[in-house]
Amino acid sequence: MKKFNFNTLVMIFAVIVLVAMSTWLVPSGEYKRDIVNGRTLVIPNSFEFSQSKPQGIFDVLTSPYKGFVKAAEIIGFLFILGGAFSIIIKTGAITASIQHLAKTFAEKPHLQKFFIPVTMTIFSIAGSTFGMSEEVLLFIPLFIPLALSLGYDSFVGVSIPFLGAAAGFAASVFNPFTVGIAQSIAQLPLYSGMEYRIVIWVISTVSMIFFVNRYAKKVKNDPSISLMFEEDTKRKQSLHLTKTVVEHFSFSHKIILVSFLVGLGGLVYGILEYQWWLSEIAALFLGLGIFSGIIGKLSISELTDSFRDGAKDMVGVALIIASARAILVIATDGKVLDVLLYGCSGIISSVHPIVAAQMMFVVQGIINFFVHSGSGQAALTMPIMSPLADVIGISRQTAVLAFQFGEGWINPILPTSGFTMGVLGLAQIPWNKWFRWMLPMQIFFFILALLLLIPPVIFNWQ
Repeated sequence: MKKFNFNTLVMIFAVIVLVAMSTWLVPSGEYKRDIVNGRTLVIPNSFEFSQSKPQGIFDVLTSPYKGFVKAAEIIGFLFILGGAFSIIIKTGAITASIQHLAKTFAEKPHLQKFFIPVTMTIFSIAGSTFGMSEEVLLFIPLFIPLALSLGYDSFVGVSIPFLGAAAGFAASVFNPFTVGIAQSIAQLPLYSGMEYRIVIWVISTVSMIFFVNRYAKKVKNDPSISLMFEEDTKRKQSLHLTKTVVEHFSFSHKIILVSFLVGLGGLVYGILEYQWWLSEIAALFLGLGIFSGIIGKLSISELTDSFRDGAKDMVGVALIIASARAILVIATDGKVLDVLLYGCSGIISSVHPIVAAQMMFVVQGIINFFVHSGSGQAALTMPIMSPLADVIGISRQTAVLAFQFGEGWINPILPTSGFTMGVLGLAQIPWNKWFRWMLPMQIFFFILALLLLIPPVIFNWQ
């Protein structure tokens, strides 16, 4: 774990330095902004070059702290989440339930073939409807041991919730944080163009399930092919998944498991009905952790020690997220992000409409290297891309779709994404191994995005 944190932090810090160096080479500039309905939007055709603000050594050294401050909400959420899960794991309920579930699949192997398709479809629906993203972190500590117990590896355990939700997020049908905001900025009817988006969602979800399921079968037949083979062998031992004797599933374990499932139901209801965000979700799982500790008959010292140890395990993840956010701090303070957007928009306006739509997707992916908030990226890019779409002869609906693809399908592999690195940090998966494993899949979805942007241009999709 220490080696992973060190390597990852060095890699991210190197990117921070490179972005800082770019502020000495790229002229500064920015768009004017206006507040519309409580949202800060870029004003089209307002770009102006300004006095350069090159970022020096002191700026580089202060950027991780500033990144920590800007990412404080998700970092605080992770500390609470880590502590709460540590308490639940201490009760033994998670280990016992996973062992019994694995035993059930072993006795009824015909059921296991449905495990990955069904669970990934559920997460994809969540990503497509209410924009599940950070909430995925709740499921990483559950699906990794479950995947290991079924003969898979950590990649499969992470992919089920993470890539399942990403498949739906990129092909969103109702997601208010991407489609909803982007369409409102582009002055389109809310959730219009739903029919084509549903087709894309099916293609995206089926493709993602195919890749993960095919790999899962290979690694189950030969675990040694996994890049995480050595790490997973040690993890199985630490999680007691190598035991042949199944632990007793006590009445208290059942109560804890039921309360956890009820908590997940409450999570979905709170998000959909009351627009819960990280603070409310953290409160829910903190309460669930305390309740589990009481039902599991943990002493006060066991409960508090477990919470402290779980929160302590999140320190490395928090540093990764803060450092990743520091990249955006440097790019923003150095005023190079708007210059990048301005330059790319100029190139897009000079090419064929089909190529222009595809370039919009590429540009959104480049912007996503710095900005990892769906709503934030929409507020930055859509005021520029929407009128630009009118000029080059494509529909604004197509511009919104290019935004979806660039913000969704590229994000799971970016080392600058605090969320992606947080997921990998929580799963203890080195980014370089994840990159090697994900690259073929990422190339496929990149090409798929380019192809799916052609019909909207040809048929003038509205």
